[in-house]
Amino acid sequence: MPRLLLRTSCIGTIDAVLFDKDGTLSHSEPHLLSLARRRIDTAARLWRERCPEQSMEAQLRDALRHAFGIIPEGLRPDGTIAVAARQDNLVSAATVFCLLGLSWPDALSLATASFDQVDISDNADNTPQTPSPLLPGAEDFLHQLGRQGVPAAVISNDTRTGIERFLAHHKLSTLFQQNWSADDSPRKPDPEAVARLCTRLSLDPANCALIGDAETDLQMAVDAGIGVVVGYRGGWSTHPRLPSACHVMDNWQELALEAAP
Repeated sequence: MPRLLLRTSCIGTIDAVLFDKDGTLSHSEPHLLSLARRRIDTAARLWRERCPEQSMEAQLRDALRHAFGIIPEGLRPDGTIAVAARQDNLVSAATVFCLLGLSWPDALSLATASFDQVDISDNADNTPQTPSPLLPGAEDFLHQLGRQGVPAAVISNDTRTGIERFLAHHKLSTLFQQNWSADDSPRKPDPEAVARLCTRLSLDPANCALIGDAETDLQMAVDAGIGVVVGYRGGWSTHPRLPSACHVMDNWQELALEAAP
C-alpha cells in the first residue's frame, strides 16, 4: 500500500482517502458567510411582515448570528453553517423564532420561507452559482492519489448535486470514485456513514485515511475505525480545535503520497 507522508514523515499506509469538502477541499468560508447573512436579512424582513407588533428585530438578528456561528473574524469553523446540513440550519433558525415567541409550526414555516426565498433569489437569473475555489495545494495532492491509483471519496453534508457540481467545476470528477452526501442516510457525523462509504469502495476503514476540518468529522472517523485520521486547519480564518485528530496539518503542501517500497 502507498505511504502517506506528513511533513516528510510516514503516518500510515493507505488504500483510499476520504475527504470532507467545505473547509477541507473547498475555501467555502466566504460563500457560507454570505449565505448566512442573506438568510438573516431575509428572516428579519419576513419577521417584520408577519410580526409587526413585535419589535424584536435586533434580538432576532443577534440570535441568528449566534445560531449560525457568525463571529467578528468570520465564521466559527465548528458552527452550524460551517459543519451542518441545510435542514439542521433550518431547525436552528426555527428554534430562534420559538425563543422569540412563535409557535413551532409558525417558527418552522418562517424558517422554511426564509431559506427558500434566498434559494429562489440565488437561482433567479438561471445562472448556476460558481462553486467555492479549491484550497491551495489540494488539487496537487488529489492528482498524486490519481497517479498512484489510490481511490478518493467525498463525505460531506452538502447535497449530492452540490458535491458533483463542485467536482465537475474543478475538473476533479474522474479522481473521485464515490461520495456520501446529505442525501444519503445516515448523514455524517454518524460513524455508520463512514462504514457504508467504505463498503461502497469495497475497502476496510482501517486501511483508509480521512481528512477533515471539523471535530465531529474526526471523532466520527475514530469511532468508525479509520486507520489514519488527519485534521486540516487551513480552511478558516479561525483555526478549528481538533482534539480527535491523530495528525494535524495547516496546508496541503505538508501532505504527500509515496509509492510502497
